[in-house]
Amino acid sequence: MKAIIAAAVMLAGCTTMDDVAPATPAPAACDAAAVQDLLGKSAARVQAEAKRRAGAALVRTYESGSPVTMDYRADRLNIETDANGAIVKLSCG
Repeated sequence: MKAIIAAAVMLAGCTTMDDVAPATPAPAACDAAAVQDLLGKSAARVQAEAKRRAGAALVRTYESGSPVTMDYRADRLNIETDANGAIVKLSCG
């Protein structure tokens, strides 16, 4: 009986590449070039359109000079605005 349990424990540690779950695919990178025509427009009015057209999974909107985290997200569209909410810069990351 002990031999059977020992064999089962030893075999439980054996895996093949077929047993390993596939890696999560990398998020699609956004394309800020596709939305540069939105510069000067109201971020509040075009945010959803910008996200869709850039192919971004996330959108971060902030006013120029505001503190933002320095983490890089290839799937994030950054929308920088002036004090009036007009877009002054569109970038990914």
